[in-house]
Amino acid sequence: MVALFLSALSGVLLSGAFAPYSLWFLAPISIALHLYALKRSKNPYLSSFIFALFFNAIALHWTSIYVGSPPWIILSIGESAMFIPLGLAKRYGMAYHPFLYLILEQIRSRFPFGGFGWLRLAYSQADAPYRWLAAIGGAGALSAIVLSIAFTLFLVISGKRDGFHLSFLAPLLPLLLIFLPLNIANVGSIKTLMVQGGVPQLGLDFNSRATAVFFNHLRESKKALLEAKPIDLILWPENAVDVDPFTSPKITSALNTLPAPLIIGAVIRQGGKLENASILWSADSQSIYIKEHLTPFGEYIPWRAIARRVSPLVDNVQDFSPGMKPMVFTVKKAKIAPIICFELIDDAVVRAAARRSNLIVVQTNSATFGKSAQSAQQLSITRVRAIENARNILSVSTSGISAVIDYKGNVDKESQLNQSTHIYAEASLINTQTPANKAGGWALIATLFWLLLFTRLHPFRGK
Repeated sequence: MVALFLSALSGVLLSGAFAPYSLWFLAPISIALHLYALKRSKNPYLSSFIFALFFNAIALHWTSIYVGSPPWIILSIGESAMFIPLGLAKRYGMAYHPFLYLILEQIRSRFPFGGFGWLRLAYSQADAPYRWLAAIGGAGALSAIVLSIAFTLFLVISGKRDGFHLSFLAPLLPLLLIFLPLNIANVGSIKTLMVQGGVPQLGLDFNSRATAVFFNHLRESKKALLEAKPIDLILWPENAVDVDPFTSPKITSALNTLPAPLIIGAVIRQGGKLENASILWSADSQSIYIKEHLTPFGEYIPWRAIARRVSPLVDNVQDFSPGMKPMVFTVKKAKIAPIICFELIDDAVVRAAARRSNLIVVQTNSATFGKSAQSAQQLSITRVRAIENARNILSVSTSGISAVIDYKGNVDKESQLNQSTHIYAEASLINTQTPANKAGGWALIATLFWLLLFTRLHPFRGK
């Protein structure tokens, strides 16, 4: 029972490493405590599940805000079940735990339905002093160093100080990589007006008055323009235009009144297919990016007949069609890659966006999740992505947290939740590629190889 209690406590502590608390140092401490509980447990698989269940249930509680408890419970249990193999560390040696954890984290990021890597350890480390490691080895390397620190702490709390020698510190050697220099090449800047127009009401039916959402953003834009500050670009969030601007003369006419190119988030139909789009709009031309990685159960319903038994709200969701190609918007010297909300947790989408751009914009809609921790957690993910790819990021939301984030992961400006406001940003354009971005998937392979190597060579395997 003591081991199960410690497992639950470690899960609670790990949830505190993520927003809204954002106590990054709790991540290695909680994982070390989980390792200690696992070592003591008579049922390591149950201990692993209990640890994960408390962690996921608390950190993902925002998923229940407007759809009720059943989807939240199913998501928490489903995600937690994928932590159960951590119990294998008790059988084969505790030093295998970091390797197992990272493997399972990668699996959860890809499976099922394209994965749900929202709670990767890396995304709790936006304020950690070693966060720059993400630029060297990617988000996987940042997760790995948390696990390595946790394992070292576990050795200490397990009383393995006798005969302690330098090889015990081998898991921490990658920390030296944060001192590698990275020469950042700026190729200019762009003056952007970011508009958070707000929605008539929070919740699932925020866009039941889609025209009102559009005019909220139009009104806030014109209010900002009265300040007569120079701008090169206006940026609106996802779902700012949920009436197809290509079929609504009223919307088209209103957009054409704005004095600068505009990137809008819109819902459109092409060939009868419903699509979530980011559009670079000017009076004489438009370029369109269609969201490639759709949100399961949000923008399409897998196993609809089964999902309907869980929540009748699934019938309110009409399946969107995914895009098939990337897009870069060009405004003066800026090569802008749009990322739409859920795509932020897809390594491949973000990596490709950074490679072809010198600025990233993230368009998101947090109205569905009210005043919950969802928007703050997404901001932390965005900060890590900025470091990982050495890109300044402009993140704009309908009603959540809009923010200007530099390539070091610092938040230069941010809005408040559920507020109509605007932000002026002069963002530097960076065309430097980080080692992580250049290496791509090989960075993860190198990280996994390192974890496996120190597992095999470590003098204390903890069996």
